[in-house]
Amino acid sequence: MIDLDREAGLPDEAAVLRDAIHEFFNQSALAYRRRLRELFRLGRTSLAIGLVALASAIALGDFLAALMKGSRIGEIVRESLTIGGWVSMRRPLEIFLYDWWPIRNEALLSDRLAAMPVRIRYLNATGPDTWRGDWPAVSPRGDRTNSGAQPRGLNQAS
Repeated sequence: MIDLDREAGLPDEAAVLRDAIHEFFNQSALAYRRRLRELFRLGRTSLAIGLVALASAIALGDFLAALMKGSRIGEIVRESLTIGGWVSMRRPLEIFLYDWWPIRNEALLSDRLAAMPVRIRYLNATGPDTWRGDWPAVSPRGDRTNSGAQPRGLNQAS
């Protein structure tokens, strides 16, 4: 429901407003889905890099531990490289476990808002020039006039 403090304007005003609101939220949903695809692409790239880093760290740690057999330093190096390999998996796991949920929820919300019914209700309309209160008072030359009318915005209520 959109409340306007003026009389009805053009005959197709409600349809134009409805289409504009639906198009806005459709475009928002598309933008969120595009952002989600880009995030998953980044996640796949990060996952590939992280898996290679993890496998390399484990292999290098095992190799160094085997070279320094019986040495405590060899075990420390191996465990340190294993931990470093798992740290390299932090970002891909963060993307696939947490980062995508808010984006998907925003896309779903935009889908719901794009399908909502839109209705205009005209309030306190007193004369044919009441609509002028919705717009800044600017003359054709671009000079601002002080007609005393305060601009009124759209009030949206659900």
